[in-house]
Amino acid sequence: MIFAALGLVEGEAEGAFASWRAPLSFWGGYDSATGRVIDRTHPAFGESMAGRIVVMPSGRGSSSASSVLAEAIRLGTAPAAIILGAPDPIIAVGAIVARRLYGKICPVAACDAAMRAGLGEGTIVRLIVERDRIKFVAD
Repeated sequence: MIFAALGLVEGEAEGAFASWRAPLSFWGGYDSATGRVIDRTHPAFGESMAGRIVVMPSGRGSSSASSVLAEAIRLGTAPAAIILGAPDPIIAVGAIVARRLYGKICPVAACDAAMRAGLGEGTIVRLIVERDRIKFVAD
């Protein structure tokens, strides 16, 4: 399947979908050491994001979230990829910094709600984020 999207950080990833209706702040809402959501008000509190393709409407919060995401990517506790409803430069910067400093890739894309709604929770897929589209290859 191919969907129109804005590829903020291009690359390939594979993992299980984790689809959230609520945005998450990596700063204060995510533990980069464990990969778990630590924001007690978030519906995914306690869940691990590590190695998953996280789908959410947007990021939330501080510009420091970029450094938390970059550290999680370095540690291998970050999502495999992040798909957003709207472009989020803070999340994109974290993924870009990790790519440049550590040579590790966490693709980030923004696409419309209809496409995000059609993704099944827990479905394992391989995705390719390009400049203007996302390609999904189901296993």
